[in-house]
Amino acid sequence: MSNSFNALDSLTVGNQTYRYYNLQALANSTDLARLPFSLKILLENLLRKEDGKNVSAADIKAVCDWDAKAEPSHQVGFSPARVVLQDFTGVPAVVDLAAMRAAMSQLGADPSRINPRSQVDLVIDHSVMVDYYGQPDSLKKNTDKEFERNNERYQFLRWGQQALDNFRVVPPGTGIVHQVNLEYLAEVIMTQEKDGEVWALPDTLVGTDSHTTMINGLGVLGWGVGGIEAEAAMLGQPITMLIPEVVGFKFSGKLPEGATATDLVLTVTQMLRAKGVVGKFVEFYGDGLDNLPLADRATIANMAPEYGATCGIFPIDNETLRYLELSGRSQQNRDLVKAYAQQQGLWRDTGAREADYSDTLELDLSTVEPSLAGPKRPQDRVPLRIAKTEFLKLLEADANTIASDQAEGRFQSEGGQTAVDSVQLQDRGAVEYELNGTRHQLKHGAVVIAAITSCTNTSNPAVLMAAGLVAKKAREKGLKSQPWVKTSLAPGSQVVPAYLDKAGVLEPLQELGFNIVGFGCTTCIGNSGPLDQAISEAIRAGNLKVSSVLSGNRNFEGRIHQDVPTNYLASPPLVVAYALAGSMAIDLNTEPLGTGSDGKAVYLKDIWPSQHEIAEGVEKALSSGLYQEKYQDVFAGTEAWRNLPVPEDEIYSWPESTYVKQPTYFDGMTMETQPPAPVSGARCLVKVGDSITTDHISPAGSIKPDSPAGKYLQEHGVAPKDFNSYGSRRGNHEVMVRGTFANVRLRNQLAPGTEGGFTTHYPSGEQTSIFDAAMQYQQDGVPLVVLAGKEYGTGSSRDWAAKGTNLLGVKAVIAESFERIHRSNLVGFGVLPLQFQDGDSHASLGLTGTETFDIEPINGEPETLAVTATNDNGQVTRFTVRVRIDTAVEWDYYRHGGILHYVLRELASQ
Repeated sequence: MSNSFNALDSLTVGNQTYRYYNLQALANSTDLARLPFSLKILLENLLRKEDGKNVSAADIKAVCDWDAKAEPSHQVGFSPARVVLQDFTGVPAVVDLAAMRAAMSQLGADPSRINPRSQVDLVIDHSVMVDYYGQPDSLKKNTDKEFERNNERYQFLRWGQQALDNFRVVPPGTGIVHQVNLEYLAEVIMTQEKDGEVWALPDTLVGTDSHTTMINGLGVLGWGVGGIEAEAAMLGQPITMLIPEVVGFKFSGKLPEGATATDLVLTVTQMLRAKGVVGKFVEFYGDGLDNLPLADRATIANMAPEYGATCGIFPIDNETLRYLELSGRSQQNRDLVKAYAQQQGLWRDTGAREADYSDTLELDLSTVEPSLAGPKRPQDRVPLRIAKTEFLKLLEADANTIASDQAEGRFQSEGGQTAVDSVQLQDRGAVEYELNGTRHQLKHGAVVIAAITSCTNTSNPAVLMAAGLVAKKAREKGLKSQPWVKTSLAPGSQVVPAYLDKAGVLEPLQELGFNIVGFGCTTCIGNSGPLDQAISEAIRAGNLKVSSVLSGNRNFEGRIHQDVPTNYLASPPLVVAYALAGSMAIDLNTEPLGTGSDGKAVYLKDIWPSQHEIAEGVEKALSSGLYQEKYQDVFAGTEAWRNLPVPEDEIYSWPESTYVKQPTYFDGMTMETQPPAPVSGARCLVKVGDSITTDHISPAGSIKPDSPAGKYLQEHGVAPKDFNSYGSRRGNHEVMVRGTFANVRLRNQLAPGTEGGFTTHYPSGEQTSIFDAAMQYQQDGVPLVVLAGKEYGTGSSRDWAAKGTNLLGVKAVIAESFERIHRSNLVGFGVLPLQFQDGDSHASLGLTGTETFDIEPINGEPETLAVTATNDNGQVTRFTVRVRIDTAVEWDYYRHGGILHYVLRELASQ
């Protein structure tokens, strides 16, 4: 490593001396105090990783010279110290490592060289579903079902756990990846041993879940990335990024009585969405942080994807140390965190000088009020005081429910207020149904799912204690959850039920149906499980606008449950309250939740705990010993996990499976790189317009029986009822390539009049599936291109959007513009991203997609290439495109056929 700025230094804490890169060495190059906290962490990362290739002295100087008001322009390589994975996105990453080991052996090198270069932790948390609920044995039944569904995947991950170095697996039934990261894995300032010395450095990471940002609440810089970026980081390759804009969010004041951290985060999300922070860092500051516990900070940081930022980070201060002590971190770790942060200018004190920010906004915490968000987006905050009114407006405006009434001129709205009687509106379309031998009536607004779920809130003891106290007071009054409500509690870690039980509130929650259903992501990611059949039939019979209320972070349309059109994010205590009320068409501030055992009406105010009661409950029930006890065997797992049969070879044996299969990326690979094959006589496979997202490209959701993927599974003995989802089968490239470009909303202009994964094969003119056409082209030796408009590849940076494109035989994507990460991913999998010159498009050039395409051969590292398109009549269109391989490292990747090939050859030659 280089050391252009003479920054190497030593720091002694207790009896231990640490080596580190001292930011104070840059004092002559910049005013460190003006730099935001997050950029100081980035600066240290570059200073420590300077090598003249991936990181240069000019990169370090660019951060020192950062102009808060300038547009981002300088690209740098960020090297996170850790990678965290969840199982859906982690399985394909481990599949690639296993395939690389096999390829390494074929190249005549030592396969054991293939290991993550940095610490990687995979937490299995996305596979549990709420099939069973409301009963004492719900957890056991759901866990048994989870193992039954995912046995093949779990065997594979067990192999990775024992075969790979620097790779740990947190078994199913332990917790949610982000909460486990917050409570146990993160160190804030971490240590590494190298050449006989102990080094201290900021804990940094990337993760394959967008809510990786939750760890920002602890002062740890990290964010969610796609699988390819995560694999790059695992294998020691830097993640390229522009030095970002940093938006400062200032807190003042203190939350008022009755407001929760959830209400705060919904307010923050709404404000930041309105401001516009996509692609930017958000940094929270101000003396109001003195009144924000660490758990509240983590709740806010978790929602960065919902407010659109790359991350939402908090500084290190005394509250950080308090949480580290509470969660059982060692005294030496806490002392190091404080000493290092203070030395490096990463420590926050009350009244500290404010950094420079690209933009700022401010919130007085005392103005926060109880809220929900919905019915379809997390940024659409609805104050609780008008939640009923807003819901009734939805009913009034819904064409499906009021078509007949509109025809008769009824239920009109005046002055923006609902003029209809709320009882009439709610009762219209009510359906009688029978449940457990009792007749009930289901109405518009019925809450059919009430779920305390997701890392967002189950990491926060205060809001969970509040939920428990609401349940306790409700039971004391004689209230019960309504029978049509599917209730569930899915904690993010095993610490949660331990402190709820110790506080005496777990039993009341269970009595209201909030039995523990699993330790993992459930309702928030669509794993809500089925509703009772009678309820689903009633919803469909009456075309009822029913609701879910969940303490999660996402409520997008169709995400929670296919029968539930309106979904609201809320604090855990409000989730309990809505389970008691059973309806969204109620004003919780003025109308009773129900009738108590004494015959009197019970209102929300009668069972809502004070902040003092909540704090007292948390203080009595929560201790560092509880965290230490629950995390002492965090990697051991249950007996079922430990007893899984696991291959013991260092090279995976790839047993027959439709979930995990050896990919073909490295077939025929040699140590010698070949010049990129010329793209000659290529055909267009897909021609699309603007804003094609990775959701359009990457396989996701359910697998249809008549789709190429469905047919493949049935040919291999899998019945449609056992298809599971594309997400669960990301370790099988045969399934995934058949689902690439198969989104039901894709409109391929080569197959006019269709929606979904269709195209026209040329020169035959046959309309067929994109997969079948691609296989015919491959059989005929015809390379493929994709033609696209602006913002190609926006959205989540799904690795399979690039992997699937490669496996279909696409050699180049020609678009008007690319989303940054997807463009990088294409290069990382050997697909050439080419950009039309300004003013050009496939429309302006008259390209129909029926032409053959010849792309000028690549010599060196050209900035532009010539493309020739020839139609069936021999008419030629010539145009020039920009080559969007943007860095020297990306050129290395492309010449090798992709990042995995590059790393393989590099390791094999050592």
